Amino acid sequence: MIALSLVAILATPSLPVQRSVSLPPDFEMASIAVEDVHAFAPPEAAAAPATDGDPGEAEEIVVTASRHRANDPLRSVNAAAFALSEKVDDAILEPAAHVYEQAAPRPVRTGLRNFFANLREPVAFVNFLLQFKFGKAAETVGRFAINSTIGLAGVVDMARRCPFRLPRRPNGFSDTLGFYGVKQGPFLFLPLLGPTTLRDLVGGAVDGIASPVAIGGPFRNRAYIVISNVVRTLDRRVEMDEELREISEQPDPYAARRDRYLDQREARVRRLKGLGDPDAVVEETPYGQVDPSAPLPACPRRKASHAG
Repeated sequence: MIALSLVAILATPSLPVQRSVSLPPDFEMASIAVEDVHAFAPPEAAAAPATDGDPGEAEEIVVTASRHRANDPLRSVNAAAFALSEKVDDAILEPAAHVYEQAAPRPVRTGLRNFFANLREPVAFVNFLLQFKFGKAAETVGRFAINSTIGLAGVVDMARRCPFRLPRRPNGFSDTLGFYGVKQGPFLFLPLLGPTTLRDLVGGAVDGIASPVAIGGPFRNRAYIVISNVVRTLDRRVEMDEELREISEQPDPYAARRDRYLDQREARVRRLKGLGDPDAVVEETPYGQVDPSAPLPACPRRKASHAG
């Protein structure tokens, strides 16, 4: 509809134009500025930079719009929670994350991230079984066994290295629900916790209960749960710093954060169904921006020795 309206505007004589364009219901807002545009001007003239006093000058058409997501019925409430979270982030979380980044060198942060990720492998294994992906389930068991032993309890991701070359494949109960067609449900931005959906909220709760139960031992201890959640939160904030800065520079940071989250979650389920783009970069993982789809390191070939 917007395209048809623009064509109608551009087809008028070369006069200053200011018109309102009706929008389809799935757009929240749009602004269009058009000045001294002629529909039949040659491409060179239309693309030429504007000069003072030139009656045939062409101005750039600027269109900004924010698409209304059908699964964001609580937009006003979510936007308020987002604004509150931004204030808390500026005042507390971001400074604390920078202190954590300075106190813990990158190798230490990577080791902790690998350790926590390794503890989630049993949950990923169960969900691959539920999705009847037995090959990936076997790889996950192999990863857990390798990293829990020669990987020093998961601190070093040995399974990804040669000669094993087993990539980490995050998986959870929310992914299983999506795999079987359960919709994301309404989008929710929880204060201090961030973006989620009803499906992810339920799936995350199941994973959170199943993870310590599956591993047992000290991982059921309340102190461990609190400390591990604090460390993972700070680590995630450090890893997302650049991404959050980019979002804050968008015209509507709330919509940008929401759309990025929903697009990443949808892409992850599509990959589980075999519908995803094999060349797409996977940015979202439970613990930092580690790309599980990135090419694995090539193992050097052994040269055959010839006796002289």
